Amino acid sequence: MFEEFQNIEMFPITVYTVIGNLVVSFLCGITISLVYRFVYKGPSYSVTFVNSLVILSMITSVVILVIGNNLATAFGLVGAMSIIRFRTAVRDVQDIVFIFFALSIGMATGVGLYSVAITGTLLISLAIIILSLSNFGIAKKREFLLQITYYSSPENDLVVERVIQKHSRKLKLVNLKNVGSDNVIEAFYHVSLKQEKKNTQLMTDLSDSKVVLNVNLYFDEDDVNPPTY
Repeated sequence: MFEEFQNIEMFPITVYTVIGNLVVSFLCGITISLVYRFVYKGPSYSVTFVNSLVILSMITSVVILVIGNNLATAFGLVGAMSIIRFRTAVRDVQDIVFIFFALSIGMATGVGLYSVAITGTLLISLAIIILSLSNFGIAKKREFLLQITYYSSPENDLVVERVIQKHSRKLKLVNLKNVGSDNVIEAFYHVSLKQEKKNTQLMTDLSDSKVVLNVNLYFDEDDVNPPTY
């Protein structure tokens, strides 16, 4: 009974089927990796990850061929894969999306659904490119982190806040720190500028004040080199 179950054939596999699946998964994987290269905007681009997307698609295709051809092998493969633990941290959510993208295309080619694999690759890639080029989901107004070091006094505090309010739509003091003698204060503000393209004017106006010692404007958490005055 077990031998009959083990020899159940779901669909026949020939050398041409294997080659066809691998070729289609390779071409689709190349397309996925090119799209990833085009839309990636992070600081740590990885050539290994891009190449892995192509190989992942092909390997998934082979795995689906093995599973689909024999039910007993399928159960055995599921048990073997369940003991594998992947400990590599994924850096970005976008990387996870592309991993699932490559896996799904590999599954489609593995069962011989070439039209689904090719059409899915092209349409999903087009959607990713459109979302990337249109900056979909980006907030219309960006908040900046403003760091100011200055000589603190009631008059000086008023001068600094007036300059910031002149250029800001919203202003919120988030932190104050005494950095030395002579009443030197380091202040952090969350500001939403009226005109983001004129952020240097805010920096210039603050640095021109005699009470200000240092000014930093942080655009976002990924900005490692903010302008300093």
